[in-house]
Formats: sequence, C-alpha cells, structure tokens
Amino acid sequence: MRRVPFCGQSLSGFLGANMMKPVAVQEQNVVQSRNPHYEKDIVYIFKIARWILNSIGIWPNLLQNSYQFLPKIMIGFWNVILLFAIIPFTLYLTLEEKSVVMRLKLIGLFTFCTITLLKYWALTAYKPNLKYCIEFVQHDWIEVKKIEDRKLMLKYGNVGRNLTVISLVFMYTGGFMYHTIMPYAIGTSVDEHNRTIKPLVYPMYSGFFNPQDSPYYELVYTAHCLCGYMIYSVTIGACALAALFVTHVCGQIDIMILRLHNLADLKENTNLHLQLVNIVQHHIRMLRFSTVVGTLLQEVCLLEFIGSTFIICMLEYYTITDWNDNNRVGLVTYFLLLLSFMFNMFILCYIGELLVEKTGNVGVLCFTINWYHLPVDTMRGLILIIGISRFPSKISAGKIADLNLSTFGNIIKTTLVYLSFLRTSVV
Repeated sequence: MRRVPFCGQSLSGFLGANMMKPVAVQEQNVVQSRNPHYEKDIVYIFKIARWILNSIGIWPNLLQNSYQFLPKIMIGFWNVILLFAIIPFTLYLTLEEKSVVMRLKLIGLFTFCTITLLKYWALTAYKPNLKYCIEFVQHDWIEVKKIEDRKLMLKYGNVGRNLTVISLVFMYTGGFMYHTIMPYAIGTSVDEHNRTIKPLVYPMYSGFFNPQDSPYYELVYTAHCLCGYMIYSVTIGACALAALFVTHVCGQIDIMILRLHNLADLKENTNLHLQLVNIVQHHIRMLRFSTVVGTLLQEVCLLEFIGSTFIICMLEYYTITDWNDNNRVGLVTYFLLLLSFMFNMFILCYIGELLVEKTGNVGVLCFTINWYHLPVDTMRGLILIIGISRFPSKISAGKIADLNLSTFGNIIKTTLVYLSFLRTSVV
C-alpha cells in the first residue's frame, strides 16, 4: 500500500501542546498555493482523538527518531494493567463465586474488559494503517487551495469532533461514577468470618494474596481505576477515529460534488477534460482511502458490535433490578452507562450510514447537474463516476454486518429480546 507523502515541515505545534482553534475563513472563494492555516486546522480537528489515543500509546509518532520507544512502553504498561484486572477476575468467577445472581451482576463488566483488551490489540496491530490514514488527512488539509473547500472540510471536521466530545462526556461520566462513587455508596460489609470487606471495582481471586489487606487494597484499587480509564479510553478512541476519518471522506466528497457543479455550469475557464480527470482522480483517491479506513476499523467494529449488543442487554437488566431494589446510585450509574454504550454504537452506525449516503449519492448528482451543457466526450466520462457510485463505501463489523441506522435498530431489538429471556430465566 503506497503511503501518501506528508508535506508538513513544521508540525511541531501540532505534536506539542499548542492547541488552537482554526482561524475564521473569508467569505470569498479565492485560490491560494496551499492552506496557510493548515497547522491550526490540523490541531483543531485531531486534538481530542490525539489526546485520548496518545494516553494509551496508540497514536502513531509522526516524527522520526523522536521518543519512538515511549508508545511501546505505554502499550506494555496498559496491557499489564488490563491483564491484572482480567486474570484474577476470571479466576474469581470460575472458582470462588457460586451465586448465579452475582455472576449475572459481574458478567457484563467481565465481557466489557475482555472485549476492550481485544480491541486494544486490534488497534495496536493496525497502527501502520492508522499512521497512513492520519498522514492522508493531514496532506489533504495542507493542500486545500480554495476557501470554500476549507469551509466544507471544517464543517465536517466539526461534526466528527462534536461526536467525539459527546461520546467522551457520556463514557467518562458513567465510568467515573462506576469506579469511584458506586463502590463507596455500597460501603464496607462483614462476611461470615466477621471480616470487614472493602469494596473493589473488579473482584479479585484471593488465592494469590488477600486484596483486603493494606497496602494491597490501595494498590489494587489504584490499578483498577487505571484499568477503568483504559477501557473507556479505548472505546472513545475507536469511536473518535471512525468519526474523524469518515467525516473527512464526506467533506472531500462534497468538494468533489462542488467541482462537478462548476464543471457543468462552465464556471471554470480551463480545459473541461482536465477538470473531469481531476474529479475522477479525486473520487478514486477517496474510495481507496475509505477502503483503508474500513480495513482499519472492521475488527474493532466487529468487537464493538458483539460486545455492545451483550453489554447493553446486561445494563438494561441491571437498571431494572436496581430500580426494583430502590438502589438510586446503582440505577443512575447503570442508566448513564447504558446511554453511553447506546450512543457510542449509534455514532458508529450513524457515520456508517453517512458514508454510504455520501459515496452513493455521487452518481445521482452526476445525473442531476446540467450535464447536457457538456461536450459529448465529457458526458461519457461521467458514466464512469455513476458506475463506481453504484457500490458505495461501507463500514462493516468484520464483513458480517454493515453499520448503518438499520443495524442500530436491530441491535436495540435484539437486546430487548435477550432482556426478556434473561428476566424470565432468572425469575
């Protein structure tokens, strides 16, 4: 796979801490050699995703020979933290916990941790593809020449950024309550041997050491809080990447559509054949980028698809049981987590629907423009674009299911069926 050359020579501001918003664009459509505000625009668009993924070692280092070892150390550290929570959790569920009701209470959290670990491994494995996609987007921001093109890119860049912010607020708020407020709202308890049991976020197998003894308890609780940050950051980071790359494709498709209108209306005083060649090349370039994005996200989306379906079902069950038990803290926490997972899955399905709509409507636009004003040879050239648009780009969950709004509706219906079955079986 050929890498798009990265033309930025002074992106130290982007890779550092100087985060600034893009400068307002002028109203008139002017042509410039390249975008003079590209550094600020790139920082503005990438800021949140870069911050989240940098903290877990997934964001690729775009500068050569600059702390190349740090991401590897961070990836190793976060793997240890996740396995420190998952392995004792697995042994506890298998060997110690005998209550079916308690196992149901814990199986949702265990599934979420395991799915997150697999998603983290998938993102780590596809890190070269991620670097390629980031450089591709940066190159487009650098090379944009028209003010109206930059306005379209900022418009869709803001959409992706806002979706990421909403996902971040929901996931971190629900996760913070689950890992801090909820354990202490439950409080300490006394077992049958008259021992005080302090709350832990993830149950620990006591065969290795007693997690209730000090300083083990403090160390374990700190590690569990770090694990909580990790699992929610992976979920938000995957959503941020999908929103970032798909909205970039949508902005580029709108630029292509604008060029098609200019071509049909004869607004450009250049060779029509050359204009059409540039449009087709731009279209093919975006389709190839969409293919790379789909490859990058398909395993992550498959895990998100399977995990979210099961976890949403379990959170619905936890919400109902805490409602019946009048557990207000648990009810609020589980309800926030339920909204977080539902909205996160909705974002993935929404941007999948947006990608299909944008790439599929190009052919329709070719027919609706004033193509009859064009020379015959140019009209024939539009047939290629119409033919390619019959097969729109998609985001799939491991090539098993396409992510769109219809899929999101099916997920919600499936969780309600599982919830009904679960309630009937437990009762």
